Amino acid sequence: MGKVNTILFDCDNTLVLSEELAFEGCADLINQIAAAKNVPLEKAFTGESLIVEFVGQNFRGMMRSLQERYNFPLTEEELDTYVKKEEDVVIAKLQEKLSPCPNVDDVLERLATEGKYELAVVSSSALRRVKASIEKVGQDKYFGDRVFSAATSLEKPTSKPDPAIYLHALKVLGKKAEECVAVEDSKSGTLSAARAGIKVIGYVGPYQAAERLKMEKVLAQAGASIIMDDWKQFEGYMAAIEQGDY
Repeated sequence: MGKVNTILFDCDNTLVLSEELAFEGCADLINQIAAAKNVPLEKAFTGESLIVEFVGQNFRGMMRSLQERYNFPLTEEELDTYVKKEEDVVIAKLQEKLSPCPNVDDVLERLATEGKYELAVVSSSALRRVKASIEKVGQDKYFGDRVFSAATSLEKPTSKPDPAIYLHALKVLGKKAEECVAVEDSKSGTLSAARAGIKVIGYVGPYQAAERLKMEKVLAQAGASIIMDDWKQFEGYMAAIEQGDY
C-alpha cells in the first residue's frame, strides 16, 4: 500500500451524533409531504423507522426511493423546494442539540497537532448542514474548505453509495485513492468509498448494542477493512493499515 497522507471522514454519526436528530426532523416533513400527496403510507414515519430504512442516504435519495415505491407525482421543482425545507428543519434541530461522537475530538486534535495527514469531510448531506454541524461542535477548524457534499458539491446531486463524491474529493484534493483512508458508519457510505478504491474503517460506535453486531457484518460486507467501535482505537488501526496488516 502507498503512503497514506489523507483521512476522509463521513460527518453524520461519524464526527457528530446527528443521525437521530436529523431523522426526527426528516420524518415529520416526509409525513407532511405524504399527506399532501395522498401517499398511502402503511404508517407514519418516525425518526427511528426512517433510520432503519434509509441510513446513509440523503433526503433527495429518500424522496426518490419513496416516489418509486408509492408512485406519486413529484416535479423537480417541488423536490428542490422540499430539499431546501428539510435542510432548514434539520439544521434548526442540530443547532439546538448536536454533540460530537464520543472521543473523536481528542483524535482530531492529535491529528491536527501532528500534521501528518490532510483531513477532509466527505458527506451525503447538504453542504450547509455539514458545515452547520461541524461548526456547532467546533470541528470546522480541522477541515478548512475541505468539506465535500454529494448533495451540493457535484454538478449533478447524488447520494452515497454512488462513489461520485469520493472521486470528486480525490480530484479536488489532488490525491490518489491509495493515499487515503475513509471512516464511515453506514453501508451506503462504506460502499461509496470502497467503490472509489479507498480503504475504509467502519465505525459502529453510535449504534445500539443489539444493532452493533449486525452493522459490523454489514460494513465488513460492504468493503470496510477494519471495524472500530470507539474512536480510541483509531490510531492503532491507522498504524496497522500503514504497516500493511489490512
